[in-house]
Amino acid sequence: MLHGFEHNEDAVVVSSPPAGMALVQTVDVLGPLGNNPRLFGQVAAANALSDVYAVGGEAWSAMNVVAFPAKELPLSILADILTGGLEKMTEAGAVLAGGHTLEDDEIKYGLAVTGVVDPGRIAGNAALSPGDRLILTKPLGTGVLATAIKAGWPGADSAEDELYRWATRLNRNGGRVIREMGLRAATDVTGFGLGGHVLEMARGSGVTVELCVCSLPFMDHVLEFAADGLVPAGTYANRKHCSCRTHVVPEVDELLALLAFDAQTSGGLVLAVPEERKEEAEERLAALGEPAWCIGRVLPDREDVQLILA
Repeated sequence: MLHGFEHNEDAVVVSSPPAGMALVQTVDVLGPLGNNPRLFGQVAAANALSDVYAVGGEAWSAMNVVAFPAKELPLSILADILTGGLEKMTEAGAVLAGGHTLEDDEIKYGLAVTGVVDPGRIAGNAALSPGDRLILTKPLGTGVLATAIKAGWPGADSAEDELYRWATRLNRNGGRVIREMGLRAATDVTGFGLGGHVLEMARGSGVTVELCVCSLPFMDHVLEFAADGLVPAGTYANRKHCSCRTHVVPEVDELLALLAFDAQTSGGLVLAVPEERKEEAEERLAALGEPAWCIGRVLPDREDVQLILA
């Protein structure tokens, strides 16, 4: 940072990225998730930073975007939220470059992030190839767990711990594997759910994707809560929106098919890896302390369907 905000400056000046690098720009804002302000701040920051990692980039700087009911709630809550966000920015290696606050009836927090990426090594939604294997780096289920927490369901405390355990994790190591392997296709899993984001990739690439629902990993408690009916409305909306391009094999468990569309917050990355390099990707992720689940494969285009749940 060349010119800061310690004297109430109107803007922050940040040094330019290394020569030859392109800028990645993204913004994302969330409402409260769980009951811990600091950890909510971490989740919101990790969620915003994830878009940079999904293209194979690294975070450079970030600005807070905050709405807060300052007349109704103590400012210590706001301080905790911002502290959590700063912790994740620091972990990401990004400089905090100020931000903007609004008086509002509801809490909202997120980041506007600037990252850098090698323009010759960008991963995108439209580069899947038949034969690719799909690797997921975080288990699913934040939508279900958040619903159980809001409902005060028995077991909600442990569900909140599990949600924070995964949703506060940066996808930085996944982004590193994208860069080091030169992967051409990847996405992060957020509000449209795994099925929705993978379908976007299939449509953009002109292919069909097959997900093996029995291979999908779920966070602790998700299946039992979902069986109790604690499935968010967004999950049903995701499935309905994608239904015209999705085929569910008759033998597939209906609950698992639904949870493939669970609306996620700060979910993992989906890496598209050539079949002959699948083990290499898994080994690279493991060496960085990251889990990896092979959840599907890319097939040639079918005119009638672009997502198969098998």
